Amino acid sequence: MHGIQMAKTGGPEVLEWLHLDDPTPEPGQVVVDVAAAGLNFIDTYQRSGLYEVPLPYRPGLEGAGVVSAVGHAVSGVSVGDRLAWTTTPGSYGEKIAIDPAATVPVPDDVPLDLAAAVMLQGMTAHYLAVDTYALQPGDRCLIHAGAGGVGLLLIQIAKMRGAEVFTTVGTPEKAELARGAGADHTILYREVDFGDEVERVAGSRALDVVYDGVGQSVFQRSLDLLRARGVMATFGNASGPVEPFAPLVLSPASLFVTRPTLFHYIATREELLARAGDLFGWIGQGELDVRVGLRMPMAEAAEAHRLLEGRDTTGKVLLVS
Repeated sequence: MHGIQMAKTGGPEVLEWLHLDDPTPEPGQVVVDVAAAGLNFIDTYQRSGLYEVPLPYRPGLEGAGVVSAVGHAVSGVSVGDRLAWTTTPGSYGEKIAIDPAATVPVPDDVPLDLAAAVMLQGMTAHYLAVDTYALQPGDRCLIHAGAGGVGLLLIQIAKMRGAEVFTTVGTPEKAELARGAGADHTILYREVDFGDEVERVAGSRALDVVYDGVGQSVFQRSLDLLRARGVMATFGNASGPVEPFAPLVLSPASLFVTRPTLFHYIATREELLARAGDLFGWIGQGELDVRVGLRMPMAEAAEAHRLLEGRDTTGKVLLVS
Protein backbone atom coordinates (compact mmCIF):
# COMPACT_ATOMS: atom_id res chain seq x y z
CA MET A 1 0.00 0.00 0.00
CA HIS A 2 0.90 3.68 -0.13
CA GLY A 3 0.37 6.23 2.61
CA ILE A 4 1.55 9.51 4.08
CA GLN A 5 4.18 9.40 6.81
CA MET A 6 6.21 12.11 8.56
CA ALA A 7 9.62 11.50 10.12
CA LYS A 8 9.82 14.96 11.71
CA THR A 9 7.59 17.91 12.47
CA GLY A 10 7.59 21.07 10.39
CA GLY A 11 5.93 22.52 7.32
CA PRO A 12 3.78 20.63 4.82
CA GLU A 13 6.93 19.36 3.09
CA VAL A 14 7.50 16.83 5.91
CA LEU A 15 4.50 14.83 4.64
CA GLU A 16 5.91 12.03 2.45
CA TRP A 17 3.95 9.67 0.18
CA LEU A 18 5.64 6.31 0.80
CA HIS A 19 5.30 2.66 -0.10
CA LEU A 20 4.38 0.95 3.18
CA ASP A 21 3.68 -2.59 4.29
CA ASP A 22 0.08 -3.66 3.97
CA PRO A 23 -1.50 -3.80 7.43
CA THR A 24 -2.68 -7.13 8.78
CA PRO A 25 -5.36 -7.20 11.44
CA GLU A 26 -4.18 -8.05 14.93
CA PRO A 27 -6.67 -9.79 17.23
CA GLY A 28 -9.53 -7.38 17.80
CA GLN A 29 -8.83 -5.36 14.65
CA VAL A 30 -10.16 -5.07 11.12
CA VAL A 31 -8.46 -3.72 8.00
CA VAL A 32 -10.37 -1.11 6.02
CA ASP A 33 -9.71 -0.02 2.44
CA VAL A 34 -9.88 3.76 2.83
CA ALA A 35 -12.23 5.50 0.40
CA ALA A 36 -11.63 9.00 1.78
CA ALA A 37 -9.82 10.67 4.65
CA GLY A 38 -10.85 14.01 6.10
CA LEU A 39 -8.42 16.91 6.44
CA ASN A 40 -8.69 18.85 9.71
CA PHE A 41 -6.77 21.63 11.42
CA ILE A 42 -5.68 19.17 14.12
CA ASP A 43 -3.68 17.39 11.40
CA THR A 44 -1.74 20.61 10.78
CA TYR A 45 -1.18 21.11 14.51
CA GLN A 46 0.28 17.60 14.78
CA ARG A 47 2.40 18.08 11.65
CA SER A 48 3.80 21.41 12.86
CA GLY A 49 4.61 20.19 16.36
CA LEU A 50 2.02 22.35 18.13
CA TYR A 51 0.46 19.08 19.28
CA GLU A 52 3.11 16.46 20.12
CA VAL A 53 2.90 13.06 18.38
CA PRO A 54 5.29 10.08 18.35
CA LEU A 55 7.57 9.96 15.32
CA PRO A 56 7.53 8.60 12.71
CA TYR A 57 3.84 9.36 12.49
CA ARG A 58 1.09 8.55 10.01
CA PRO A 59 -1.36 11.46 10.09
CA GLY A 60 -5.07 11.61 9.48
CA LEU A 61 -7.58 10.93 12.25
CA GLU A 62 -10.76 10.62 10.19
CA GLY A 63 -11.93 8.47 7.31
CA ALA A 64 -14.37 5.98 5.87
CA GLY A 65 -14.11 2.85 3.78
CA VAL A 66 -14.93 -0.82 3.34
CA VAL A 67 -13.70 -3.70 5.52
CA SER A 68 -11.31 -5.97 3.62
CA ALA A 69 -10.02 -8.23 6.43
CA VAL A 70 -11.20 -9.23 9.91
CA GLY A 71 -8.90 -10.34 12.73
CA HIS A 72 -9.48 -12.90 15.44
CA ALA A 73 -11.82 -12.07 18.32
CA VAL A 74 -13.86 -9.65 16.23
CA SER A 75 -17.63 -10.05 16.21
CA GLY A 76 -20.33 -8.04 14.54
CA VAL A 77 -18.16 -6.83 11.66
CA SER A 78 -17.71 -8.58 8.32
CA VAL A 79 -15.76 -8.11 5.11
CA GLY A 80 -17.69 -5.65 2.95
CA ASP A 81 -19.09 -3.61 5.84
CA ARG A 82 -18.96 0.18 5.46
CA LEU A 83 -17.33 1.93 8.41
CA ALA A 84 -16.30 5.46 9.39
CA TRP A 85 -14.07 6.65 12.21
CA THR A 86 -12.28 9.49 13.91
CA THR A 87 -9.51 9.80 16.53
CA THR A 88 -7.49 6.95 14.90
CA PRO A 89 -4.16 7.99 13.32
CA GLY A 90 -3.10 6.64 9.94
CA SER A 91 -6.10 7.61 7.84
CA TYR A 92 -3.94 9.26 5.14
CA GLY A 93 -3.35 5.93 3.45
CA GLU A 94 -4.88 3.33 1.20
CA LYS A 95 -5.53 0.93 4.10
CA ILE A 96 -5.80 1.16 7.88
CA ALA A 97 -5.92 -1.41 10.68
CA ILE A 98 -8.38 -0.27 13.29
CA ASP A 99 -10.30 -1.38 16.36
CA PRO A 100 -13.94 -1.68 15.22
CA ALA A 101 -15.03 -0.25 18.58
CA ALA A 102 -13.60 3.06 17.35
CA THR A 103 -15.74 2.96 14.20
CA VAL A 104 -19.39 3.48 13.37
CA PRO A 105 -21.43 1.71 10.67
CA VAL A 106 -22.30 3.88 7.68
CA PRO A 107 -25.90 3.54 6.45
CA ASP A 108 -26.40 2.65 2.80
CA ASP A 109 -28.03 6.03 2.07
CA VAL A 110 -24.91 7.95 3.17
CA PRO A 111 -22.02 8.08 0.66
CA LEU A 112 -18.67 7.08 2.13
CA ASP A 113 -17.05 10.39 1.26
CA LEU A 114 -19.74 12.30 3.16
CA ALA A 115 -19.38 9.94 6.10
CA ALA A 116 -15.65 10.70 6.18
CA ALA A 117 -16.40 14.41 5.92
CA VAL A 118 -18.49 14.61 9.10
CA MET A 119 -16.80 12.30 11.55
CA LEU A 120 -14.57 14.95 13.13
CA GLN A 121 -15.98 18.28 12.01
CA GLY A 122 -19.60 17.14 12.08
CA MET A 123 -19.37 15.64 15.54
CA THR A 124 -17.50 18.74 16.70
CA ALA A 125 -20.36 20.92 15.45
CA HIS A 126 -22.80 18.52 17.12
CA TYR A 127 -21.26 18.57 20.59
CA LEU A 128 -20.75 22.34 20.51
CA ALA A 129 -24.39 23.14 19.74
CA VAL A 130 -25.98 20.25 21.64
CA ASP A 131 -23.82 19.99 24.76
CA THR A 132 -21.03 22.55 25.26
CA TYR A 133 -23.63 25.30 25.08
CA ALA A 134 -26.98 23.67 24.34
CA LEU A 135 -28.63 26.16 22.02
CA GLN A 136 -32.31 26.93 22.63
CA PRO A 137 -34.81 28.75 20.41
CA GLY A 138 -34.06 32.47 20.44
CA ASP A 139 -30.45 32.15 21.59
CA ARG A 140 -27.92 34.33 19.79
CA CYS A 141 -24.59 32.79 18.79
CA LEU A 142 -21.49 33.91 16.93
CA ILE A 143 -19.72 31.29 14.83
CA HIS A 144 -16.26 32.27 13.65
CA ALA A 145 -15.05 30.96 10.26
CA GLY A 146 -18.58 30.24 9.12
CA ALA A 147 -17.58 28.99 5.65
CA GLY A 148 -15.18 26.37 6.99
CA GLY A 149 -15.91 22.70 7.47
CA VAL A 150 -17.08 23.01 11.07
CA GLY A 151 -18.66 26.41 10.47
CA LEU A 152 -21.05 25.39 7.71
CA LEU A 153 -22.24 22.37 9.69
CA LEU A 154 -22.50 24.30 12.96
CA ILE A 155 -24.59 27.02 11.32
CA GLN A 156 -27.07 24.41 10.10
CA ILE A 157 -27.31 22.64 13.46
CA ALA A 158 -27.70 25.97 15.26
CA LYS A 159 -30.59 26.87 12.97
CA MET A 160 -32.19 23.45 13.56
CA ARG A 161 -32.17 24.36 17.26
CA GLY A 162 -33.79 27.74 16.66
CA ALA A 163 -30.83 30.05 17.25
CA GLU A 164 -30.07 33.41 15.65
CA VAL A 165 -26.68 33.02 13.97
CA PHE A 166 -23.96 35.61 13.44
CA THR A 167 -20.87 34.44 11.58
CA THR A 168 -17.55 35.81 10.39
CA VAL A 169 -16.16 35.06 6.92
CA GLY A 170 -13.29 36.37 4.84
CA THR A 171 -14.79 36.99 1.40
CA PRO A 172 -18.16 37.73 -0.24
CA GLU A 173 -18.10 34.25 -1.76
CA LYS A 174 -17.71 32.71 1.68
CA ALA A 175 -20.48 34.96 2.98
CA GLU A 176 -22.80 33.53 0.33
CA LEU A 177 -21.95 29.98 1.45
CA ALA A 178 -22.66 30.87 5.08
CA ARG A 179 -26.00 32.47 4.16
CA GLY A 180 -26.86 29.37 2.16
CA ALA A 181 -26.27 27.30 5.30
CA GLY A 182 -28.76 29.51 7.17
CA ALA A 183 -26.69 32.24 8.84
CA ASP A 184 -28.80 35.28 9.73
CA HIS A 185 -25.90 37.76 9.77
CA THR A 186 -22.63 37.36 7.85
CA ILE A 187 -19.72 39.65 8.73
CA LEU A 188 -16.75 40.27 6.42
CA TYR A 189 -14.13 40.48 9.15
CA ARG A 190 -11.46 41.89 6.81
CA GLU A 191 -13.63 44.91 6.04
CA VAL A 192 -15.18 45.70 9.44
CA ASP A 193 -14.56 45.00 13.10
CA PHE A 194 -16.70 41.94 13.71
CA GLY A 195 -17.49 43.06 17.26
CA ASP A 196 -18.69 46.47 16.11
CA GLU A 197 -20.95 44.81 13.56
CA VAL A 198 -22.47 42.42 16.09
CA GLU A 199 -23.12 45.34 18.44
CA ARG A 200 -24.63 47.40 15.63
CA VAL A 201 -27.18 44.66 14.93
CA ALA A 202 -27.82 43.21 18.38
CA GLY A 203 -26.65 45.80 20.90
CA SER A 204 -24.15 45.59 23.73
CA ARG A 205 -23.31 42.19 25.25
CA ALA A 206 -26.12 40.48 23.34
CA LEU A 207 -24.66 37.06 22.58
CA ASP A 208 -25.32 33.91 24.57
CA VAL A 209 -22.34 32.00 23.18
CA VAL A 210 -19.35 32.37 20.85
CA TYR A 211 -18.10 29.26 19.04
CA ASP A 212 -14.50 29.99 18.10
CA GLY A 213 -12.25 27.82 15.97
CA VAL A 214 -9.96 30.75 15.08
CA GLY A 215 -8.29 31.44 18.42
CA GLN A 216 -5.81 34.18 19.13
CA SER A 217 -6.93 36.93 16.74
CA VAL A 218 -10.60 36.96 17.80
CA PHE A 219 -10.61 35.78 21.41
CA GLN A 220 -10.55 39.01 23.39
CA ARG A 221 -13.02 40.90 21.19
CA SER A 222 -15.39 37.93 21.33
CA LEU A 223 -15.47 38.05 25.13
CA ASP A 224 -16.71 41.64 24.93
CA LEU A 225 -19.86 40.51 23.08
CA LEU A 226 -21.15 37.99 25.61
CA ARG A 227 -24.06 38.58 27.97
CA ALA A 228 -23.73 38.04 31.70
CA ARG A 229 -22.86 34.39 32.29
CA GLY A 230 -22.34 33.87 28.57
CA VAL A 231 -20.11 31.10 27.22
CA MET A 232 -16.93 31.35 25.17
CA ALA A 233 -16.24 27.98 23.54
CA THR A 234 -12.79 28.18 21.97
CA PHE A 235 -12.18 24.91 20.16
CA GLY A 236 -9.49 25.71 17.58
CA ASN A 237 -6.31 27.64 16.85
CA ALA A 238 -6.47 28.63 13.17
CA SER A 239 -4.85 32.02 13.92
CA GLY A 240 -2.65 30.64 16.70
CA PRO A 241 -3.36 29.51 20.27
CA VAL A 242 -5.05 31.92 22.67
CA GLU A 243 -2.52 33.72 24.81
CA PRO A 244 -2.62 33.27 28.60
CA PHE A 245 -5.04 35.64 30.33
CA ALA A 246 -6.04 36.51 33.88
CA PRO A 247 -9.40 35.11 35.01
CA LEU A 248 -10.19 38.62 36.20
CA VAL A 249 -10.99 39.63 32.60
CA LEU A 250 -14.10 37.41 32.84
CA SER A 251 -15.50 39.19 35.87
CA PRO A 252 -17.28 42.15 34.14
CA ALA A 253 -19.93 39.68 32.93
CA SER A 254 -19.19 36.54 35.01
CA LEU A 255 -18.25 34.73 31.81
CA PHE A 256 -17.50 31.05 31.25
CA VAL A 257 -14.61 29.98 29.01
CA THR A 258 -14.17 26.39 27.90
CA ARG A 259 -11.63 24.69 25.65
CA PRO A 260 -13.49 21.53 24.57
CA THR A 261 -12.14 18.72 22.43
CA LEU A 262 -14.08 16.05 20.58
CA PHE A 263 -12.35 13.18 22.38
CA HIS A 264 -14.08 14.04 25.65
CA TYR A 265 -17.49 14.23 23.96
CA ILE A 266 -17.26 10.74 22.42
CA ALA A 267 -15.65 9.13 25.45
CA THR A 268 -18.15 6.26 25.43
CA ARG A 269 -19.27 4.13 22.52
CA GLU A 270 -22.87 5.09 23.23
CA GLU A 271 -22.03 8.77 22.79
CA LEU A 272 -20.02 8.11 19.62
CA LEU A 273 -22.89 6.16 18.07
CA ALA A 274 -25.48 8.75 19.13
CA ARG A 275 -23.60 11.71 17.60
CA ALA A 276 -22.78 9.87 14.38
CA GLY A 277 -26.35 8.55 14.24
CA ASP A 278 -27.80 12.06 14.41
CA LEU A 279 -25.47 13.28 11.66
CA PHE A 280 -26.05 10.31 9.35
CA GLY A 281 -29.79 10.56 9.94
CA TRP A 282 -29.83 14.25 8.99
CA ILE A 283 -27.74 13.56 5.89
CA GLY A 284 -29.96 10.67 4.80
CA GLN A 285 -33.09 12.78 5.29
CA GLY A 286 -31.63 15.73 3.39
CA GLU A 287 -31.67 17.98 6.49
CA LEU A 288 -27.88 18.49 6.68
CA ASP A 289 -25.94 19.62 3.63
CA VAL A 290 -22.30 18.53 3.73
CA ARG A 291 -20.26 20.76 1.46
CA VAL A 292 -17.12 19.07 0.19
CA GLY A 293 -15.15 22.03 -1.11
CA LEU A 294 -12.16 20.09 -2.41
CA ARG A 295 -11.15 16.52 -3.16
CA MET A 296 -7.46 15.79 -3.65
CA PRO A 297 -5.42 12.60 -4.09
CA MET A 298 -3.84 11.42 -0.83
CA ALA A 299 -0.42 11.77 -2.43
CA GLU A 300 -1.02 15.54 -2.50
CA ALA A 301 -1.63 15.86 1.25
CA ALA A 302 1.16 18.44 1.59
CA GLU A 303 -0.54 20.78 -0.88
CA ALA A 304 -3.89 20.22 0.86
CA HIS A 305 -2.29 21.35 4.14
CA ARG A 306 -0.94 24.49 2.45
CA LEU A 307 -4.37 25.37 1.12
CA LEU A 308 -6.08 24.79 4.47
CA GLU A 309 -3.56 26.84 6.43
CA GLY A 310 -3.74 29.62 3.84
CA ARG A 311 -7.52 29.92 4.32
CA ASP A 312 -7.93 29.00 0.64
CA THR A 313 -10.61 26.36 1.21
CA THR A 314 -14.31 26.28 1.96
CA GLY A 315 -16.30 23.45 3.44
CA LYS A 316 -14.60 20.09 3.83
CA VAL A 317 -11.32 19.00 2.25
CA LEU A 318 -11.06 15.28 1.51
CA LEU A 319 -8.10 13.17 0.54
CA VAL A 320 -9.21 10.30 -1.67
CA SER A 321 -7.57 7.01 -2.61
